Amino acid sequence: MPTECLFRDDSYLRECEARVVAVNEQGIVLDRTIFYASSGGQPGDLGVLVTASGTQVPVANTIYLDQMKTEIAHVPAPGTPPLSPGDTIAAQIDWDKRYARMRMHTALHLLSAVLPYAVTGGSVGDTEGRLDFDIPEAGLDKDAITAKLAEMIAANAAVTSRWITDEELTANPGLVKTMSVKPPMGTGRVRLIEIAGLDLQPCGGTHVRSTGEIGKVAVTQIEKKGKQNRRVRLAFV
Repeated sequence: MPTECLFRDDSYLRECEARVVAVNEQGIVLDRTIFYASSGGQPGDLGVLVTASGTQVPVANTIYLDQMKTEIAHVPAPGTPPLSPGDTIAAQIDWDKRYARMRMHTALHLLSAVLPYAVTGGSVGDTEGRLDFDIPEAGLDKDAITAKLAEMIAANAAVTSRWITDEELTANPGLVKTMSVKPPMGTGRVRLIEIAGLDLQPCGGTHVRSTGEIGKVAVTQIEKKGKQNRRVRLAFV
């Protein structure tokens, strides 16, 4: 059955009550969760599931069980106490890691606005992240990109999400910047992330509410990964 993904509507939730609906070799499936599942270059959340008796089950990873990204498994750390279908638990994420990834993921959206080229790959980390761009031979200046990002962050632009239909996305293919990862379609709706006046694109990841929350970032390296592929790395400073 589909998991109710609470993080899609509120990335700031740190805890929720949930019920175990299945346990299999891939992990623990809950009826609802605040744990973000690994996708789009953003790692799955870590944290703990706490039973009514106080038993703690550490979550070592969070993954999707289907291509449509509707069902989520919480991968328990090895040797942890077993849970059973019907158990009621409190799901608690590692907030420090989540919030750092929210800030970095939002910063990478800004980077894709500074460099308006097709994105061929990316990765969101706790302290750094990267995007790969399909760019012909061109001079990219680290300091100039960093300065532009600083302007966008200082603008404290609002970051919001909304849903559109599959048909609306099909009619507006220019919204999709990523060549390697396509937004999941087939459920009837697609989530858009808008950074007011700066960026609009489909994304299922977690983000901060305004660019001012990102903090200081800098382009640390620009690598040539192919004839028309440039990897731009960001880090918090």
